[in-house]
Amino acid sequence: MTVLDLAAPAPVRTEVTEATEFRLLGPVVVYDRGTGTRIVPSGPKQRALLATLVAHAGEQLSADRLVEELWGDRPPANVPSALHTHVARLRRLLPPGHEWISTLPTGYLLSLGRASTDVARFTRLSGQGRAAAPQDPRYATRLLDQALALWQGTALQDSCHGPLCTAEADRLEEQRLTALEALYEASLNCGRHAEIVCDLERFTAAHPLRERLYDLLMVALYRCGRQAEALGVYERARRRLVGTLGVEPGPALRCRLEAILNHCPTLTASCPRHSDLAAEVARLQDRIDRLVRDQTDLLRRVREQDAGR
Repeated sequence: MTVLDLAAPAPVRTEVTEATEFRLLGPVVVYDRGTGTRIVPSGPKQRALLATLVAHAGEQLSADRLVEELWGDRPPANVPSALHTHVARLRRLLPPGHEWISTLPTGYLLSLGRASTDVARFTRLSGQGRAAAPQDPRYATRLLDQALALWQGTALQDSCHGPLCTAEADRLEEQRLTALEALYEASLNCGRHAEIVCDLERFTAAHPLRERLYDLLMVALYRCGRQAEALGVYERARRRLVGTLGVEPGPALRCRLEAILNHCPTLTASCPRHSDLAAEVARLQDRIDRLVRDQTDLLRRVREQDAGR
């Protein structure tokens, strides 16, 4: 037997970290897009630890900050050992093939490597949507819809007990609401005012201090020919703001009220832009081409079957 007859050693199997995605926009999970498997930390402290490390990926977090995050002002007597145990368990839980968590002299650091996060995807898509809105509101609505579809519940669900996770969840919720406002504004610019009235009614009830949502609802109702209801929305907003914060509506909402009272021409639905019409024509032409190809293929197969009889 020569060395050429020896079997080659089996390759070491490692996970493709590009397929790994850390998800914080809802329950905290690690998702493998390649296999469709989900890794869910079993306990609230494990979830809080993972969420904290991922939200601050690439940043060293001191042991003291992590202890406060997990136990608040009531840490266990053997807190260094308890924290080390939680980190060790989390290391064993994460996919192999990458050193996710590094131990540093005064704390810990999570490195994403080539993995991704749903937060990064949401930030990218929502930013692109807002940037596209002035020139192409239809395209903007598609991007913003994709961004908001990433949310599977409240951010960092079941993990928001410590100050770091609470602050991150609040930051992400503000970004979600900003993306929603951008989506409804782009929808108005597409002439979809009738479609979004119910959604805006629901969101103004859920977030009664956000003046921008009232503003968008007033425009949508006015464009539906419901001027009296649009004026009623302003009164509802005013009562909420005065009763809760002790302040009158801001200049933007007051200007909107004046515009509705005076039937300002700028309130009417904008016509579709030339670029939007061209894109719609291109999509319809593409569909027609596909239908023609399908029909041609079907006729060819029928002729072949008839010839074979």
